[in-house]
Amino acid sequence: MDNRINEIRRVIRALRVSMREAEAIMHEQINRDEDCTFVAHEVMKMRTVMSGLVQERAALGDTDPIVVASLFIPRRRPTPPRGHVEKRRLVPPREVAQA
Repeated sequence: MDNRINEIRRVIRALRVSMREAEAIMHEQINRDEDCTFVAHEVMKMRTVMSGLVQERAALGDTDPIVVASLFIPRRRPTPPRGHVEKRRLVPPREVAQA
């Protein structure tokens, strides 16, 4: 049973990466205003397979999260806080004195 769980986890990891790549291709096709129905159908098939694997995995009692390192997007470093900037006030222009 443990071997089956490991096999399911391995397939789920691979499916998640494949789905990410297919979705990226689909978004590129959409941006180029191309037909993306084939890729969309493939993603839906992968989701169906994924759903079955997740159900089987849960039935076997595995509830640990599956981490895929390539799916995480590194975050930008937080910018340091800026000093207090006083709000500018609009002042009407001075009238030139006529001599």
